[in-house]
Amino acid sequence: MQEFHREAPDMHLHEPSNDQREAATRTANRLSWFLAALTALLLVRFLVPYLAEQIQYSVTRGQQRAELEAAKEGLKQLPLRELSTAYQLVSKRVAPSVVHINVASTLVRGGVVPMDPRFQQLHPEARGQGSGVIVDREGYIVTNNHVVTDATEIQVTLSDGRVVTGEVVGIDALTDLAVLKIEAADLEAAEWGDSDRLDAGALVWAVGSPFGLQHSITFGIVSAKHRSSGTAWQDFLQTDAAVNPGNSGGPLVDVNGNIVGINTAIVGEAYQGISFAIPSSIAKQVYENLRTSGRVERGWLGAQLGDVTDEVAREFNLTVTRGAYIVAVVTTDPRNPSPAQRAGIRPGDIVVRWNERDITDGATLTRLVAAATIGSDVEVVIVREGREVTLTVNIDERPLQIN
Repeated sequence: MQEFHREAPDMHLHEPSNDQREAATRTANRLSWFLAALTALLLVRFLVPYLAEQIQYSVTRGQQRAELEAAKEGLKQLPLRELSTAYQLVSKRVAPSVVHINVASTLVRGGVVPMDPRFQQLHPEARGQGSGVIVDREGYIVTNNHVVTDATEIQVTLSDGRVVTGEVVGIDALTDLAVLKIEAADLEAAEWGDSDRLDAGALVWAVGSPFGLQHSITFGIVSAKHRSSGTAWQDFLQTDAAVNPGNSGGPLVDVNGNIVGINTAIVGEAYQGISFAIPSSIAKQVYENLRTSGRVERGWLGAQLGDVTDEVAREFNLTVTRGAYIVAVVTTDPRNPSPAQRAGIRPGDIVVRWNERDITDGATLTRLVAAATIGSDVEVVIVREGREVTLTVNIDERPLQIN
């Protein structure tokens, strides 16, 4: 039988060539480099900002810790504790002299409001409140006229909690000041300071009962002097010490705790960074007049005054651009001529000096005339037709009917 022999198939695969192996290696290497580069980019994109942020935090914390330690040591060496103590001493110096004032006044309907708290709860519009300061241990208190105007009953709460009745000694509507008298023992009086010696930037404290919160004190500086509300009688200190309704009549004090003003007004219905006080140079004089006679005696010139502005100077061909312009002279009573008429002052004259004080405007002259002693002679320098003329004015008392 014929045998057939078949060759067994070759079971071995062909081995890749060297070129193929090198190509595969190169492809793998490229892929590895690509993945490595992609990983690096991802690290740069996300990890590096994180690390930079953490490093910055660490640097900031280190700087803060260094500043903290430096601050601890520095505060131990600086006299801030002494400054804080000084502020507290100012408060303690004046606090016993500051009072809270509750007022019952006439209702709009014409009735009289009793001080009964139950009634006042039903009729809050009938109540008024403010502050004041004891200026004499005999019981004399200075406050604002608007605090006690039309009062039918006045209660004064002292710093030790006692409540006593207050009586009006006198009021002065032109400066918005009033003097009260109370009967009480062991009173502490604040001392008057000199507002004329204050400059803008001087430290001041306002004390009183804002919104009825008794024994409150705020701090600031004198922002400006000689602020006017539009009348010649008001010559305010402007401060940034916080003053609110209820502070009216309370004292403004200096670094010695002395009274340099009586807080009286703010801009708007509540404090907005500007408050006004009647300077002690005015308040003290008004107080002394009210205490002595119950009214304020003011000097009188008998002339209508205006300001010398650039426009006025051009209109009337004036040779000066400052001073008080004499608009008119009072000549109503030939038998009793006014001081200006007696002195020979005429309409058109410009007052540039009054008793050795330079005059810049009519309001300044009005205040100086009012402060002059009744019956005294005052030297006045005027400019008339381009020439300076010196006159002497004998001061009369301002008639009561003149505002």
